[in-house]
Amino acid sequence: MSSRLSAEHDATAPEGPHASGSGAGSGVGRLYGVGLGPGDPKLMTLRAVEVIAAADVVAYHSARHGRSIARGIAAAHLRDGQIEEQLVYPVTTETTDHPGGYQGAMEEFYEQAAARLAAHLDAGRSVAVLAEGDPLFFGSYMHMHKRLAGRYPTEVVPGVTSMAGAAARLGAPLVEGEESLTVLPGTLPEEELAARLAAADTAVVLKLGRTFPAVRRALKRSGRLAEARYVERATMAGERIAELAEVDPESVPYFAMAVLPSRGGAAVPRQERAEEAAAEGVGHVVVVGTGPAGPLWLTPETRGALAAADDLVGYTTYLDRVPVRAGQLRHGSDNRVEAERAQFALELARRGRRVAVVSGGDPGVFAMATAVVEAASQPPYRDVPIRVLPGVTAANAAAARVGAPLGHDYAAVSLSDRLKPWEVIAERLRAAASADLVLALYNPGSKSRTWQVAKARELLLEHRSPDTPVVVARDVGGPGEQVRIVRLADLEPAEVDMRTLLIVGSTQTRTVVRGDGEQVVWTPRTYPRS
Repeated sequence: MSSRLSAEHDATAPEGPHASGSGAGSGVGRLYGVGLGPGDPKLMTLRAVEVIAAADVVAYHSARHGRSIARGIAAAHLRDGQIEEQLVYPVTTETTDHPGGYQGAMEEFYEQAAARLAAHLDAGRSVAVLAEGDPLFFGSYMHMHKRLAGRYPTEVVPGVTSMAGAAARLGAPLVEGEESLTVLPGTLPEEELAARLAAADTAVVLKLGRTFPAVRRALKRSGRLAEARYVERATMAGERIAELAEVDPESVPYFAMAVLPSRGGAAVPRQERAEEAAAEGVGHVVVVGTGPAGPLWLTPETRGALAAADDLVGYTTYLDRVPVRAGQLRHGSDNRVEAERAQFALELARRGRRVAVVSGGDPGVFAMATAVVEAASQPPYRDVPIRVLPGVTAANAAAARVGAPLGHDYAAVSLSDRLKPWEVIAERLRAAASADLVLALYNPGSKSRTWQVAKARELLLEHRSPDTPVVVARDVGGPGEQVRIVRLADLEPAEVDMRTLLIVGSTQTRTVVRGDGEQVVWTPRTYPRS
C-alpha cells in the first residue's frame, strides 16, 4: 500500500477539507471512476484533473512490481495529504496456486479491494479510482464500479480511449460513413478472432503482449494482415507505430494494439491501390454466396471478401444485397449471362483487380462458382487466382424453417431445362424417387416455364403416396417469405415461381403439429431394414 498520507489512516476520521463531495448529507463519500486518457497527461479532461486534485483518497492499480501507469499519468495533480490506495494485482500473466485458479484469485482481489475503498466511503471520504483510457472501456475500475456503485453516490468521468489515441497517432480514421467498428480483446480464441476480423469493416484488437502471435495468425487467416497497423503505448513515452506484419513478436508489450483503419480513409485510396495492383498484375477472383436473403445469412469470411473487393460482379438482384462502399465498383448483369459474367470477372483480375463474384445461396450449388471455375480452367485465365467461399444454401434455409426434412439422404435437382433437356431431368427424378430420397427441387418454375412442376408432380406420384409432405418455401429470409406444407397431390403449380424451393419428402418423412400449433417436418436418420 503506497501513500502520501498512510492508507492505514484512521478509517473513522472526518473527511478532508479538499473532499470533492460526499453523499449530500448521507454521511458517505462519493465514488469517482476517473478516465485518464491514453497516456499523455495533457490528454486528461478538465473534469478528471478537478476530481483527482480534490479527492480525499486516490486509488490505482499496479502489478506486483509496484509501478502504476495510472498514477504516473495523474502524478502532477496529486497533493499532499491525500490518501493513496495502491491496489496490487496478485497475479497478471504468471500462474497461481489459488484454489480457484486465476479467476478465483482475481475475484478475491476485487472483493478485498472493494472492501478497502468501501471503508473510506463509509467514513465520508471521496474516492477517485484512476483508470487509463476510459473507466468503462476494458478498465480496471469496472470491477470496483460493479461492487460499489449501487451502494454509494458515484460519478464516472469519461476519458479518451486508447484506441482513439492510437487512431490520432496513426492519422487515419477508425470508422466513417456507414462502416462499423469492431473492438476485440486479443485473448479471444484464434478461430474466433479470425472469423470476427474477416467480417469487420474496421477493427481494433487490444491486449496484445503474449497474444500477439495468435492475433497475427488470425489477421493473416482473415486476409487482413496487409492492412493491419501496430501501435504501442500511444501518446506515451516509448510510443511505437509500425506495419503489424513487420513487428517482432518478442518485442510486443501488453499496452499495444492492432488497428484495421477505415478502408475509405486509408492513406492510399481503394482506386489507387487497385491501380498499383494492376501495375503489378496481382488480382484475384473470389466467388461468394450471400445465402438465400440479406446480411443475416452472410458468413464472416464472405463479409470480409465483399468488403475487400475492388469490384463486385453479379446478377443485379444479388448485388443489391451487398452494402455500397466508397470506391468499390459494381457490375450488375442479367441472370442468364453466367459465362460472360465469369469471363468479365477473370479479365478484371488479370488487370490486377480484386474481384468478388456474387451469387445467392451457396455459389457452388446451381450458381456462379461452376461458371468461374470452368472459365478459369481455360488457357487465358489459368494463372488467375480464384477462391470459392461457401454460403447457406436455399435448401438448408428452407429445411430449417420447418424442422429437419433433410435429416436423411437427399438429392438436389434443378427443374430448369435451360441448360439440360427435360428428358434428363425426368430420368433423374424417377431415379431419386425410386431410391426413396428426399428431393430438394431448385428453379421449379418461372414466367417462361410453367409446366415443369405439374410434370414433376406426376412423375413423383408414380413412386410416392399422395399424402407425401411437400415444403413450399418462397423467398426464405426475405420480406416476402412464405413457407407452407402441403400434400404432394395438392401441390399447385400456379403457386410456384423462381423464388420458390420445393422439398419433397421420402416415404419416411413425417409431419406433426406441436403443442404451439406449429407444424414441423422431419425425416428420421434411421431407415427401416428390408
